[in-house]
Amino acid sequence: MALAPATRSRWLASPTRLIRLGCGLWLFGVGEGLLVASHLGNSPWTVLAEGVSRQTPLSIGEATIVISVLAMLLWIPLRQRPGIGTIANAIVIGVAIDVTLSIVGRHHPLGLSLAFMALGVPVVAVGSALYLGSYLGPGPRDGLMTGIHRRTGRPIAAIRATLEVAAATGGFALGGTFGVGTIVFALAIGPAVAQALKLVGARDLHAL
Repeated sequence: MALAPATRSRWLASPTRLIRLGCGLWLFGVGEGLLVASHLGNSPWTVLAEGVSRQTPLSIGEATIVISVLAMLLWIPLRQRPGIGTIANAIVIGVAIDVTLSIVGRHHPLGLSLAFMALGVPVVAVGSALYLGSYLGPGPRDGLMTGIHRRTGRPIAAIRATLEVAAATGGFALGGTFGVGTIVFALAIGPAVAQALKLVGARDLHAL
């Protein structure tokens, strides 16, 4: 009998769950990399990562890892519980972004840039659904959001919007790319993830 999500360990997992986690995180990073390569606007947190990379010797992927680690440190006062998926999220996505950019480059004609933007959002959505559906712990930013919700009682939607606006604003001030792709991502990612969760068969996410 399969264990319910709430009773599954966040640290001990079957090969199937680990493969699902790894594929999901890698796809997430690829999708983020495609948005960066489009030059039409990154997701809010990658606007921040690109901004940090422009002000430091870090690549965008390395900046993503550093930001993830800092977000996880904020879990401590929030008493959030990480899992192996949390740690993997902090590392794999950043690596995948850099690998994707090394393959596809960053200067393209408009048509290809539009294609990258259009493809990036669903790729991130499918990646999100796969890693969330592995039930091995939320990502650093998701955990920060849910932790603040538990401690303050504020609505999840308001907390998420506040965090993402803050990330995008700070990143833009540092030189990150904010544009139509950022807006498309913000509007489309929620419904896209919801559909992707149905596609991959992940239903009960309360354990996250």
